[in-house]
Amino acid sequence: MPPLSLSLVVFAFNEVDNVPTVLPEIRGYLEARGAPWQLVFVDDGSTDGTLEAARAVLGDDPRCLAFSLGRNRGIGAALKAGVASATQPWVTFLPCDGQIPVEELDRLVDAVTPHTDVVFSVYADRDDGLHRKILSAGVRGLIRVVHGVTMRSDGPYLFRRTLFVPKELEPDSFFLNFEFPIRALQRRWHTETVTIRCVPRRAGVSKSARWRVVARVARELIALKLRQRHA
Repeated sequence: MPPLSLSLVVFAFNEVDNVPTVLPEIRGYLEARGAPWQLVFVDDGSTDGTLEAARAVLGDDPRCLAFSLGRNRGIGAALKAGVASATQPWVTFLPCDGQIPVEELDRLVDAVTPHTDVVFSVYADRDDGLHRKILSAGVRGLIRVVHGVTMRSDGPYLFRRTLFVPKELEPDSFFLNFEFPIRALQRRWHTETVTIRCVPRRAGVSKSARWRVVARVARELIALKLRQRHA
């Protein structure tokens, strides 16, 4: 297959210390691929100059777009806004914290066949301790019980842009990273799963509050089930 034409959504919330190192690497990766590309930078309401730093890196390249959501709305809102602005037939995403080396996207791209709709990724070596492993196992168990699918998706996924319908996906929160894979599996789209590396973030701290996030995921899994019943 020829190289995929790719839109890459990069989202950030108060990542001004990471933008000057992470964003040039991402742009360099896209430029080296030898295929049409677009970079969509979505600032999730940062208050530390993240958007200004991103615009300084990206300049006036027409293949690059950088904008803010205006206030902190969540990863789901950032991803939906990014996809809504995407122009290439394939889309994937990365956080701007440096935890996922941009070259790991090659693993997703290389897994695409003429029949593939979505490529999921799982982490090979992420070790956030027993606490996170227990929480992750609990969430996966809830997904099996409530929605009847076994989900293997930790990191970014690559998908055909036409399959991601922002108005169909209600969550603005991190839960979107569960809802879209759940819908893909329930609809029996052609999916692949690859293993990628995850490294410590370059600077700053994670913005997620773990127990609170899991409690919210449990509520939103049930809310999704109710929405599907009444659709």
